[in-house]
Amino acid sequence: MKIKATIERVPGGMMLVPLIVAAVINTFAPQAFEIGGFTSALFKHGALPLIGAFLLCTGAGISFRAAPRALLQGTTITLTKVLIGVILGFSISHFFGSSGIFGLSSLAVIAAFANANGGLYAALVGEYGTEQDVGAISILSLGDGPLFTMIALGAAGLANIPLMALVAVIVPILVGMILGNLDPQMRDFLTRAAPVFIPLFAFSLGTGINLDLLLKGGFAGICLGVFTTFVGGFFNIRADRLVGGSGVAGAAASSTAGNSVATPLAIAQADPSFATVAAAATPLIATSVITTALLTPLLTAWVAKRNAAAAAKAGNS
Repeated sequence: MKIKATIERVPGGMMLVPLIVAAVINTFAPQAFEIGGFTSALFKHGALPLIGAFLLCTGAGISFRAAPRALLQGTTITLTKVLIGVILGFSISHFFGSSGIFGLSSLAVIAAFANANGGLYAALVGEYGTEQDVGAISILSLGDGPLFTMIALGAAGLANIPLMALVAVIVPILVGMILGNLDPQMRDFLTRAAPVFIPLFAFSLGTGINLDLLLKGGFAGICLGVFTTFVGGFFNIRADRLVGGSGVAGAAASSTAGNSVATPLAIAQADPSFATVAAAATPLIATSVITTALLTPLLTAWVAKRNAAAAAKAGNS
């Protein structure tokens, strides 16, 4: 059986196929991953350590010379995501009020746009990107949680920059960079291992997705996910290319982070006047998480394919 070849025919298949399979199982048989032991540790609770190992292995391929460009790339994409979300969110609030239109409030839009699914990003740039693209995750991780949404909604005094969360993301990359730059054999050894982790942590991420949320979020939530990937992606790709990237990192960052589902609650706790809007926004954001997890790999694969075609054409001319 040609399982690997079949999976790789799907754009971003090594990430997308395991994630979808796990989400389907979790939706219809959620107890399947709760039998304990190594099974639950790997398939249900293994995402964070597996992503950490992946970042260490990919970090080994990052030269010290590439680090400044990776920081610039990550900062540019992050600022672009936040800025587009704020512009769209404030526009909705200005024209349609705090409740928004078709359920899409400013809170829902900003929370969905202002962050990226770090695991999805890591997998996609690991497959299609460069060492700079991988290093950019250290900055993109700043978008996790409600920080930028709080700042955008005028609650900056109630949030602190999650410095330790950023450090926690950087450490595995730095360890890999040090090993890879000190010893070329370690660099080869670790970078060859990186692709193995992609389907493993993708499956683990999928076990946290319940497809029933698509029904709760409905058409508005799906639209929010489509806008996040394709409207946000349009600007993310261009921002990435503006600072010398290929556009792959910008496309790979065009998703909604899973932990952004908790952002409306955090906002409502900071400002109780958002309680009603937050309750309506939560299922929409959850639907956006699922929708972007399916669409972002397709967008990233398309950008990578166009880049390869352009490079081939330039080489033949």
